[in-house]
Amino acid sequence: MTEITGRSLSVGISDSPRLVSAAFDWLARAQQEPRQARREWAERGIALLPLGTRFNVVRLPARLVHTAVGTDDLEIVTTTLAQLLDGPVIHNRPQDTYHALVEPCPVARWACPDDAPMLGTGQFLSVPASDPTGPTGL
Repeated sequence: MTEITGRSLSVGISDSPRLVSAAFDWLARAQQEPRQARREWAERGIALLPLGTRFNVVRLPARLVHTAVGTDDLEIVTTTLAQLLDGPVIHNRPQDTYHALVEPCPVARWACPDDAPMLGTGQFLSVPASDPTGPTGL
């Protein structure tokens, strides 16, 4: 299961459809044509969003995150990441990784390319639709 967490989305996400809609509208704008992302979510349940213009991501292996937080309890990890990172994080359960969305910058300047690589221009992030209920759902 993939989840998005962050300061504004970590509390009451299921109780706030407008907040989720606003977050996905923002994500969709990563594509030159935001309607394309919405179409991909509707037709395939997942959208490939280009990195490097609206945001980059830092790929964090779950073992690294769980060690840093001191637990693998998803609620505690979600709350802690929201407090520490002050921004959205996508948790990809099947791949056991977290993707922290960060401001776009040259990837070459990133200080931790081996343990937590930054992905940027020329790369894509797969983001599931906000409403699937299966194992790849949000």
